Formats: sequence, structure tokens, C-alpha cells
Amino acid sequence: MSTRDNHFPEQQGCAAEQQGFTTEDILWALGIWSVILGLSPVIVFYMLMVA
Repeated sequence: MSTRDNHFPEQQGCAAEQQGFTTEDILWALGIWSVILGLSPVIVFYMLMVA
């Protein structure tokens, strides 16, 4: 008998499914970065006009 018994077997299945990035994760990250990079010139221009 192992000294590291898994007392919560239902969590082991969740951990096994969450390895690596899915296509949805990559698309979500690309969407967030495109918004950030797309708005950065607008923010810089606004800061230059206000300052």
C-alpha cells in the first residue's frame, strides 16, 4: 500500500484533463493580446495629448 494515497480521486481526473493548452486557450490569449496591442497606440496618443 502506498503512503501517498489519493483521498480525492475525483480531483485526479480534473488534473489529468488540464495538461497543456487547448485551441480555445490559445485563441483567447491571442484575442486578449490583439485588443491590448490594438489599443496601445490610442492610449499613448491620449496620454501625449493630456500630459
